[in-house]
Amino acid sequence: MFAEERHRQIGELVAAQGRVSVAELAGRFDITKETVRRDLAALESYGTLRRVHGGAVAAGKASTSEQSLGTRQLLHHDRKLRIARKALELVPAGAASMILDAGTTTELLAELLTTELPASRTEELLVITHALPIAYKVSMGSRLQLETIGGRVRGLTSAAIGARAVEQFRSLRPDIAFIGANGIDAGFGLSTPDALEAAVKAAIVAAARRVVVLADSSKLGEETLVRFAPLDDVDTLVTDAEPDPELARALDLADVEVVLA
Repeated sequence: MFAEERHRQIGELVAAQGRVSVAELAGRFDITKETVRRDLAALESYGTLRRVHGGAVAAGKASTSEQSLGTRQLLHHDRKLRIARKALELVPAGAASMILDAGTTTELLAELLTTELPASRTEELLVITHALPIAYKVSMGSRLQLETIGGRVRGLTSAAIGARAVEQFRSLRPDIAFIGANGIDAGFGLSTPDALEAAVKAAIVAAARRVVVLADSSKLGEETLVRFAPLDDVDTLVTDAEPDPELARALDLADVEVVLA
């Protein structure tokens, strides 16, 4: 096979899978790892992909890349709704407090809280959030109690960030927190592209008695710029597909319960 054809196929693989490894490509094309690395270097120079340790990822998967809330609401909606429905089963009964982190899956959970939770339960449940879309949905036509966390609102996520938001979360000890992440990696843990968002998420994780991560399978095995929690800070991961063996082992060692939606 000519190098040009091999480059085309590698580009298609990265686009389809999001990530490829040097070992995988060497076996697939029956070439040496050194040849694979030269191919990846060439494709990176063309802007087709970005090299990372052990392989390459799609060019758009830079550690700081982040899509807007509106764009993310359109992605993997069915998966996220299944995850939100499963997360609804984890909401404590009786008088309880819960944090809903900013994010599209937590926003779907907020909708389910207002439409599918029995009225007898909503009156005793306090929802705490720094996300404007979630606060709006909880406040409209619902008997849920609502407490909002303030700060400077980041336009990309419509969520409060900054020192004031962090300090407010640090002063709380809620029963449970439902939190989102842009990446969940066996070694790096939970991450997000923005440092200010990461500080708020870290404060939420530290505050809650129980931490439940809601993440669709596109986030599994991914790393973004800023780590906000190691895996052993998490109690439960709700996702839509089995993690790969490496991540599954790491989650098991960290005593994280994996719930499939």
